[in-house]
Amino acid sequence: MREARRVGWSWRVVVMVGAVTLGGGMRAAQAEDPYLTYVRNAPEFRSVAQDPRVMIGRWDTWLYMPWRYKWGIGTADAGGEFCKANGINGGFTDHGGGPFDWLNKYGLRFYNDHTAGKGDLYLHNANDWNYYKPYQRDPRVIRGGKEPKPLDDAMRQRLTKLITERVGNIRKHGENCVAYALDDEVSWGAFVKPLPWRVNDDDAAYAAWLKRCYGDAGAPQPQYVTPDVTWKQLDRPLGKLDFSPLLDRLTYNDSVWANMLGDLVTAANKADPTTPCGFVGGQSPNIWGGYDYAKLMHKIQYIEAYDLGSSQAVIRSLNPGNALPQVTSHFHNDGRGTANDVWQAWYYFAHGNRGMIGWIEGWFDGQTPKPWIEQFAPALREIGGVQGPKLVGSTWVHDGVAIYYSHPSIQVSWCLDAEAHRSTWVNRANDFKLGTSHNVRKAWEHLLTDSGIQYSFIAYDRVITDGVPDEYRVLILPACYALSDIEAERITAFAERGGTVIADFACGLFDQHGKGRRGGALDTLFGVKHTGDETAKDLFGDRLWVETDQDRAYSYKKYRELFDTIKCTVRDGFAVAEPKLGDAVVRKVGKGRAVYMNLSPQRYMQYREENATTDAMRDVFVQPVRDGGATAWVTITGPDGKRPRNCEATYWSKGGRTYVFVVQSASVTGNALGGGAAVGLSDKTEKIEVRLAGAAKDVRNERTGEKLGDGDRFAVEFNPVEAVLFSFEGGPARGR
Repeated sequence: MREARRVGWSWRVVVMVGAVTLGGGMRAAQAEDPYLTYVRNAPEFRSVAQDPRVMIGRWDTWLYMPWRYKWGIGTADAGGEFCKANGINGGFTDHGGGPFDWLNKYGLRFYNDHTAGKGDLYLHNANDWNYYKPYQRDPRVIRGGKEPKPLDDAMRQRLTKLITERVGNIRKHGENCVAYALDDEVSWGAFVKPLPWRVNDDDAAYAAWLKRCYGDAGAPQPQYVTPDVTWKQLDRPLGKLDFSPLLDRLTYNDSVWANMLGDLVTAANKADPTTPCGFVGGQSPNIWGGYDYAKLMHKIQYIEAYDLGSSQAVIRSLNPGNALPQVTSHFHNDGRGTANDVWQAWYYFAHGNRGMIGWIEGWFDGQTPKPWIEQFAPALREIGGVQGPKLVGSTWVHDGVAIYYSHPSIQVSWCLDAEAHRSTWVNRANDFKLGTSHNVRKAWEHLLTDSGIQYSFIAYDRVITDGVPDEYRVLILPACYALSDIEAERITAFAERGGTVIADFACGLFDQHGKGRRGGALDTLFGVKHTGDETAKDLFGDRLWVETDQDRAYSYKKYRELFDTIKCTVRDGFAVAEPKLGDAVVRKVGKGRAVYMNLSPQRYMQYREENATTDAMRDVFVQPVRDGGATAWVTITGPDGKRPRNCEATYWSKGGRTYVFVVQSASVTGNALGGGAAVGLSDKTEKIEVRLAGAAKDVRNERTGEKLGDGDRFAVEFNPVEAVLFSFEGGPARGR
């Protein structure tokens, strides 16, 4: 019985009847797994209050909130009338101060920045790389280095007092506060620089945490090391790699950090139970700095994050009920033009953002607004004044596809990626642009959306405690290097119930602590075999463990430069991960199946950048997703009968109606300070046909107000700088 069809390259097909016998070092299902016990009970995975009524609260539309740096027009009547005329419906206050009278007079909803001050959650000198270099190779240094800022009870009490005072002042004077930000660009380090220091001097607490995480019997003694212990191991075989002395410590730092943020959010809630609290300037998912979003999303009620390393999509996916206000930053760039500003507003609105924080630089000549603002204003007026209220309280609709968010895999990926740097790991930055885990994750996102399929991320803690929810038909494991035994059990159970599990490469070769396995955690599920004797030359066939030499291409401008650094075996345009494993394997498992690609999808980023993608190319990865039951129910074609380039549909549900956006899915650039912008933005307006999988009732063009009646296809004008937005009664009809 053939379980898969050929999609341009060879499949090795294995048929299995009945349940999978757990292997690869996995435990028998007897006493509760210690890691399960830890995740189920650890405070870092417990949520602060996240009441949708509070998080939505006064946030009743999409808000544009200018951070008034170089706000030349002032905060008198001229500034207020400027806001009204240009669709600017929000604002900000800083450190608990005003201008409250101005914000109140013009009805500007605002967030307060630096509610917990500046210099504690964000370290002074954080952007000065040279300042921190003396501390990067001393793992006993306490957070802050020369000026220690430990995450301890003293800081918690001091910041709680400050938060209480500032929130109290805002409640007394401000009518329209919609959120409190503890601080901007927060981190247990300095942004996401490699800083393997101790976050405080409570070594006993670290030892106790290790016992909870491992179980009393298996807990190691605390160690304090730097990445010098990881890159020096990488000439060993897989089974002898052990990154846990470093990664356990960083995981503990993430936990201390998350709990600190949660305590401060709770302090803000006590001072004001009606307004959400979080932080702004969020970074990419990262081994450094506290950016494990599985933990963070339990501890906040509001966030502004830069769109780096899939952070926006991860946050949207882990947002409880899509109620938590998620925004991003906006930086105007004269060189990119106003079309870039308009596109950002529509694109992020279509992906669940409830507003933007605008960095006001280059807006004014003295007190005179520059002409581009008038060109941007129609988008602000429409999104904030017309469309925004319609989507408040709506719920994201996916197509039954989950992408796995494995933070231990992000950590292991960094250790492997940094091999090329060796002792110069201290200088590594830009993981979101360089890192294997980041590029693989983003490639999967583009492969899916370019094929008309929507997804959500699902975090490792949820799968550990509850398994993979049945709302999903397909689970994708992107560069999931590190999996625990309990995760392997939960994922296997999902396949046995009828789900499809797809791994690209190197799946589960490490445990959750970063220890190399003798056999992959999911080898039995996928029908592949690892022995622990594998070395770097067995992965991608060259001198490194990964597909790219990220030192040689550290400052690359185009993806081709990155992928030209390693000579890999390439099949159908993609790098073969382990030539010894051969072709992809499809395995029937209970009522479902497992697919091991043995290919890396990263190069799709290059082909997309070069406008060289094809349906056949995408099908290498997407056909197994379709075979698992996830299919596009919205088909979009241009005048040539083809799907427009980089065209994406997003969908939301509210009040018995489905809202569908059609937007351009351009690539985004940015850095740790924000500054995101679209690359290769198309501005060619064209007629498109939108076809649904079944007839819909009461279809409406939400932007023009035109009633399109009932039916399954209609023509609309698509300006890719903006968005198409239509709605219809009921949910999506699937199953053409």
